[in-house]
Amino acid sequence: MNNYYTFELSENVTRTAVSYPNRYGIRIAADLYTSKDMDETAKHPALVIGPPYGGVKEQGPGVYANQLAQRGFVCLAFDPAFMGESGGEPRHVSSPDIFAENFSAGVDCLGTLPFVDREQIGAIGICGSGGFALSAAQVDTRIKAVATASMYDIADGSRMPFDTPEKRSELFAQLGNQRWKDFENGSPEYLPSFPETPAEEVPEVLDLVSAEFYSYYGLKRGHHPNARGGFTTTSQLAMLNFRSLDFVDQISPRPILMIVGENAHSKFFSENVYKAAAEPKELYVVPDAIHIDLYDRLDKIPFDKMESFFKEAFEK
Repeated sequence: MNNYYTFELSENVTRTAVSYPNRYGIRIAADLYTSKDMDETAKHPALVIGPPYGGVKEQGPGVYANQLAQRGFVCLAFDPAFMGESGGEPRHVSSPDIFAENFSAGVDCLGTLPFVDREQIGAIGICGSGGFALSAAQVDTRIKAVATASMYDIADGSRMPFDTPEKRSELFAQLGNQRWKDFENGSPEYLPSFPETPAEEVPEVLDLVSAEFYSYYGLKRGHHPNARGGFTTTSQLAMLNFRSLDFVDQISPRPILMIVGENAHSKFFSENVYKAAAEPKELYVVPDAIHIDLYDRLDKIPFDKMESFFKEAFEK
């Protein structure tokens, strides 16, 4: 069991390790956060919280759960399948279907706890999990409200650099050849982006977006040995062949809150999904914030807004 977290647990919160199967039989590892003064004989609202793409429960999800548990929510922060302490082989595989299923599996777990109100379960997705939370909510109506922070549509983002037939053909050929190599080697290629131990500074050779991610995952601020970045090389095939948010309008009349930094490089993802979604919906812009600020910056993450959003949604 891992005991390394990137934040301090509140003295008013209890954190309990739990595990449960998803629909594919993969064991999901998670942390349950509850207020120490919670009345276990009553029913409470609950939130399932997913990590940034490549992240784990000891990072951003735990930050959110730690804060929101103090505001009366039962919070479940999970490791995605194939990641962290969750099951699934081979490791570091990415699947848009299974990553959306991670949220529904969390709802399964929360909804069977005696102190959780099944009619008051919401989802929070950070970065890539924002897209997967929305994808899950498109068809899982047990999710009564969805909030995203620095949302990434990983499937759409995977296609964006390959915007011509020639680029796509070259990429498909490369990935096809990699499958031959993986089969011959007996395991898929995985090339981590971040060091085994925290670095002292961000490498100067990185572009601005890569440098931003490195400043969180690669340095002491957010470094975690279970989150070294990236997925197996051929995981990209699944993303290239999948559109995860084509039915985002189906979430209505359940509400959506999309939180984004004013200066986030990923802002357009939230703007695009906001346009496609049906009411009720809200795009909430955090002033002077960049993408990774919404991973862990307590002075930037609008917890008051999130608390009121979910409580108002659950009252309807």
